[in-house]
Amino acid sequence: MKIPSIPRLKLSYGIAAAAIKFTGQQYIPIFLQPISFSTAAAIELRGNNGPATNAPSSSSLVDDFTRFCYQRDLHMAMETLNYMQINRVWADCITYSELLKCCLSRGTIKQVKIIHNHLFSYGHRPKTFLTNVLLNMYVKFGLVRDAHSLFDEMSERNVVSWTTLIAAYVKAGDKVKALDLLVLMMKEGIKPNMYTYSTVFRACHGLTDLRQLHCCVIKDGLDFDPFIRSALIDIYSKWGELDKSIRIFNEVSSEDPVVWNSIIGGFAQNTDGDGALNLFKKMKRFGLEPDQPSLTSVLRACTGLALLELGRQVHVHVLKFEQDLILNNALIDMYCKCGSLEESNNVFTKMWEKDVISWSTMIIGLAQNGFSREALEMFESMKASRIKPNYITLVGVLFACSHAGLVEDGLFYFYSMKKVFGIEPGREHYGCMVDLLGRAGRFDEAIKLIHDMKCEPDVVTWRTLLGACRVHNNTDIAIYAAKEILNLQPEDAGAYILLSNIYANSERWKDVAQVRKDMNIHGIRKEPGCSWIEVNRKIHAFILGDKSHPQIGDITSELKILIWKLKEVGYIPDTNFILQDLEGEQKEDALFFHSEKLAIVFGMMNLPKESVIRIRKNLRTCGDCHNFAKILSSMDNRNIVLRDPIRYHHFKNGVCSCGDYW
Repeated sequence: MKIPSIPRLKLSYGIAAAAIKFTGQQYIPIFLQPISFSTAAAIELRGNNGPATNAPSSSSLVDDFTRFCYQRDLHMAMETLNYMQINRVWADCITYSELLKCCLSRGTIKQVKIIHNHLFSYGHRPKTFLTNVLLNMYVKFGLVRDAHSLFDEMSERNVVSWTTLIAAYVKAGDKVKALDLLVLMMKEGIKPNMYTYSTVFRACHGLTDLRQLHCCVIKDGLDFDPFIRSALIDIYSKWGELDKSIRIFNEVSSEDPVVWNSIIGGFAQNTDGDGALNLFKKMKRFGLEPDQPSLTSVLRACTGLALLELGRQVHVHVLKFEQDLILNNALIDMYCKCGSLEESNNVFTKMWEKDVISWSTMIIGLAQNGFSREALEMFESMKASRIKPNYITLVGVLFACSHAGLVEDGLFYFYSMKKVFGIEPGREHYGCMVDLLGRAGRFDEAIKLIHDMKCEPDVVTWRTLLGACRVHNNTDIAIYAAKEILNLQPEDAGAYILLSNIYANSERWKDVAQVRKDMNIHGIRKEPGCSWIEVNRKIHAFILGDKSHPQIGDITSELKILIWKLKEVGYIPDTNFILQDLEGEQKEDALFFHSEKLAIVFGMMNLPKESVIRIRKNLRTCGDCHNFAKILSSMDNRNIVLRDPIRYHHFKNGVCSCGDYW
């Protein structure tokens, strides 16, 4: 249908305005959403080169603009903003802040810059409040330069302005600039507040910077503010200064849960699980209900100590928060690291929302517990769910391959991760591949991979290679790897111990003696093996040679009887794991009282037969104890879960989940 001319488009409020598009052949009506007379008139009456003739009143434009902003109608708000700009009309600060919030929620930085230009056009200057909102928008979008340019434009700056810009540089990792701004702020006579200090604490390069700022806080009389105390506790904990953190916490009796969360989190973060749990109990006695941050920290403490029963009690508190993603992820991690995959999978399955952390935690948990195939299947399910893997996810995938001997799978994932997922391999990925190739005896490829690393190999990488040498008794490469470790970290006890172990397996006792001599020269002592078990909510620890446990006599007697029974069904003590140059029965006696054997026997004596015996050990379990647990699980029909720093071993019916590949 051809329309030869349309002299004027008549519109009324609540009726869809018809915009007319000329295609060269005909006019086509394009229907828009409802619009008021005032805005429609501006659309119709504007000329090509200037403001509209017979334009609506300024108040009408502002009214329409305000309505669109509060309705979060970004398209129409920006259209109206255009005509406000033509007519040199501005709305109030609150309305613009609503529009900027809408831009932030939709990630539209282009519109933010249009608003910025409008606010500073024709000599107009917005109030400091609105400029701070705009400044915050640039910070949220990570545009530090734009934020600083706007900051420089401001005729009046307050604490909020300075704090926002300081936060931008902290977030960007430019700590020097953040601290310089704080100094400049003080020189201009602007006094930092609690938010300024809590922000700038994160810019500290070390304890010296932190202590200087702490002095400023005290000078300004803010040291008893709960917000400041919480931030100070957090940062001192980050630097490992738990004594200072607890001193700040104890200075004032606080009923503020944020302060309690900070101190509990500080202890959990520094692997002081006992301290975190004791503080949590104290917090509850104080009458404060645990919330998400405190429960997350307590779950981390349970995870570090492998306290499954206590973790289950914390789970009861978590149920009050229904579907909290962070807490559910912490639960999955706790159950995985306590060796209870069934419970971790139950939590995972019931989650309404799963993110990359949820999936990655399950993948790593399955891999560490010896279920590598299931871990890879979980990875495929993750991809099918359209969740993009991240750096940690691929570490879990490669870990699964390395601990199951899946060499070709591992090589495929490693060499395709950059192309398929856009993830550049890092030290952890290379470490998994060195472990995978080393365990498979492909040492030439493993060494070449180390030399091809884009980042310098660290102690962990070389120690991984050294561990593979122990498996294959490759003395020459072991010496090479050990020297690399000791060049980087001369006091690394693990390197000496592994090298000594390899020499001992080859019965090179002179070399073993030399390693021990070197250890004595450098003052290095082997960390004693320690295993612990939770029984009736109490932790029982066992150390080789330590006779302090009240039941040690009964445990020792029971262990001797048990070993005699195990020998009858095929157990042969593996004396290759004794580093001393001992003879016959002496070697066997040295094996019998390893800490994990003592803990297992204690568990058998004090737990019902249907209960799983869960052991945690500080050092890698030896091959003899591994064999002992396998045969015992079959002979006595026991389920045993042993967690060491490397992985988890599930012993059942004479088989270990690691497939004897650890």
